[in-house]
Amino acid sequence: MKVAIVYASTTGNTEALANAVNEAAKAAGNDVSLTTADSADSSDTLAADLILLGSPAMGAEQLEDSMETFFSGIEGSLSGKKVGLFGSYDWGEGQWISDWSDRVTGAGATLVGAVKAHLSPEDADLDAVKALVK
Repeated sequence: MKVAIVYASTTGNTEALANAVNEAAKAAGNDVSLTTADSADSSDTLAADLILLGSPAMGAEQLEDSMETFFSGIEGSLSGKKVGLFGSYDWGEGQWISDWSDRVTGAGATLVGAVKAHLSPEDADLDAVKALVK
């Protein structure tokens, strides 16, 4: 299975989640690509069997700018795709991941899961993000 992992990270917390899911996807024998949102290729991402997207919550619980730009560019092409989401947040309840999940399903994709970590990911968060590839 081809897995595309695209993420944005500002403090390293979402990057830690991306690295954990990357490790799990490779350990399961998948063909995996890992890239940041500001350098990701949308056609390569959309060609994957499973798309995993990560972003920290920014401002008023919004996607990080480079992820918003990347996601907006592929959002209209997600119908029929399997998509998982992950990221970290500091304040609030993590509403950005719920809003993002709604955008994914609204685009016609199948949401395989959404993992949010408060600040630095703990073992339970890392286990949950690894489960996105199962």
